Amino acid sequence: MTTNPTWDPAQYLRHAGHRARPFGDLLARVPELPGDPPRIADLGCGPGHLTAVLADRWPTARVTGYDNSPRMLADAAAHAGARLDFAHADLAGWAPEETYDLLVSNAALQWVPGHLDAFAGWLDGLAPGGTFAFQVPHNIDAPLHALMRELGNGVRWKSRLGHVLRHEDSVHAPGVYLDRLARLGCATDVWTTTYFHVLQGDDPVLDWVKGTGLRPALDALADDPEARDAFVTDYRDLLREAYPSAEYGTVLPFRRLFAVAVKGA
Repeated sequence: MTTNPTWDPAQYLRHAGHRARPFGDLLARVPELPGDPPRIADLGCGPGHLTAVLADRWPTARVTGYDNSPRMLADAAAHAGARLDFAHADLAGWAPEETYDLLVSNAALQWVPGHLDAFAGWLDGLAPGGTFAFQVPHNIDAPLHALMRELGNGVRWKSRLGHVLRHEDSVHAPGVYLDRLARLGCATDVWTTTYFHVLQGDDPVLDWVKGTGLRPALDALADDPEARDAFVTDYRDLLREAYPSAEYGTVLPFRRLFAVAVKGA
């Protein structure tokens, strides 16, 4: 599985409202932070619009958004300010170089193989009473991804795509996260929520996934536009059947996993 797809901020933000809602639900469960002023890191900040929400929520905090995509960071720079900045970092090897009061990650850890094993080091950089909060998609078995894998592992595409698509182990079961964080000394709350997004426009589910899960396939076929278009067309047809449209739009059920872990004193 690729851990560093080529991101398109404009495509990602086409469904910004739906993608932002889980972040708000996550922050609603974050307790008071111990630092005054607090220090906050956004791990996998993307185009920075939600990192700016952190700065609004904690107006005295110093907030840094970290991402490994130059294109995302270029867009994020527009949100920078006196207490908000952005920096390049690959979460696969990132370690805190200072003490934070809040580590937050929104829909990024699914791209980081071995992220579960990184938690201990990240928590070492968290102040006592500080919070590690994240949410990740928990729908790898949904048609959105299952059909992509089925198509990508077929005879025509397996040699080019079989090794780049996200697999079932990219996100763990809720109890796995709870157990790991609790054993690391955190008071931990883990839950899942299924959102029923009503999307508009032609082939909106395809448009959604072009901003996220389909990126590795688009990268792998970037040097062969004819093959890329053929794969996308076949995938589009499968999505149309799995997610039929109605007069009010197309419903995309999307399950997400949340964790809020408060480090012991």
